[in-house]
Amino acid sequence: MSNTTPHPIHAIVAGLCASLVGIGLARFAYTPLVPALIDAHWFAANEVIYLGAANLVGYLFGAFFGRPLARLFSARRSLQGMMLLVAIAFFACALPVSVLWFFAWRFVSGLAGGVIMVLAAGAVLPYLPGARKGLASGAIFLGLGLGIAASGTLVPLLLDVGLRQTWIGLGVIALLLTAISWSGWPSDAVTAPAPANDSAPRARGLGLVYVQYALMAVGLVPMMIFLVDYVARGLAWGTHSASLLWVVYGLGAIAGPVTYGALADRIGLAASNRLALIGQLLAIMVLALDTRATLLVPAIFIIGSFPPGIVPVTLGRVQQQLAGDPSAQGAAWSRATIIFALFQALAGYAYSYLFASTHGNHVLLFCIGGAAIGLALLSEGLWTAMRGLAPRQAME
Repeated sequence: MSNTTPHPIHAIVAGLCASLVGIGLARFAYTPLVPALIDAHWFAANEVIYLGAANLVGYLFGAFFGRPLARLFSARRSLQGMMLLVAIAFFACALPVSVLWFFAWRFVSGLAGGVIMVLAAGAVLPYLPGARKGLASGAIFLGLGLGIAASGTLVPLLLDVGLRQTWIGLGVIALLLTAISWSGWPSDAVTAPAPANDSAPRARGLGLVYVQYALMAVGLVPMMIFLVDYVARGLAWGTHSASLLWVVYGLGAIAGPVTYGALADRIGLAASNRLALIGQLLAIMVLALDTRATLLVPAIFIIGSFPPGIVPVTLGRVQQQLAGDPSAQGAAWSRATIIFALFQALAGYAYSYLFASTHGNHVLLFCIGGAAIGLALLSEGLWTAMRGLAPRQAME
């Protein structure tokens, strides 16, 4: 295999394109398509919701199989193939053949997203200068934020042309981004063979990372799913105001990855993680307890920054715990991704059940999400107490 190394900026752009295609568009572009799918009578309302879960299920499988796929084909070829697969899935979804057909392609797009999440950063970051890896990691995961923003801006514009044309347009965009990224992956970015003890965490602080990442997943779900409905119906502000505030959420999602990554470079990963949790907790409290637009707008911006912003910080913490062992880092990041995806999916179903059981009590769901974030913040002290006199560096 050739040992071609692209320019670092091209490598970062490749990572950004991958996260935008595999997660930003493949997952978040579906949300504004839900009403259109129902109104066009492609599927029944309950089937549309069921099809939305297919991407999350596929994402779990992708997180499991990302590293074995990279060992079989190389990370570079796997990432190229997964981006192409998402584009094909978009084109396939332009044809409402059946529920099974649609489920299969939504599952495939989720699987590709899981593989991309596990492999993209590990394929790029080893070839970048260490002093700015937090910022570079944030730039790679900027695609998540761009996808959230596109779900509230680009997709509605495409829908004005037509539902089938929207799916085709998303496929064309995915193909274009795939072409831009194609030669940006380092061709020697093959993950090294895993050591025999690959699955055993070699740092005590890694357990804390997993616990906090799971709690973050539980904490961010209610705002991600129910924010628009809360503004439109809960506050009775209407769909126009709800759409505007979803754009604010999207702007926060764009700012989050790069801001959190740069903050990690400046004050350290552990401190930036704590600061992110504190900011998120305060913003959720404002959302749950206040209805003034002057406070809700900045709170929603901060809330939007969290889901994509915490990804580069958590990745950095995983790599810090296992410094010098890229194979162990890849295995640990894969586990972290699986844990996050699992708890996010379980939380989504649990919140949906609570929402129905409480006749649409948005504030209760926000409070539960805030409690999960609070537990994540408190978990460092609890972790120290549970492990006794743990060395300080294990917690950093």
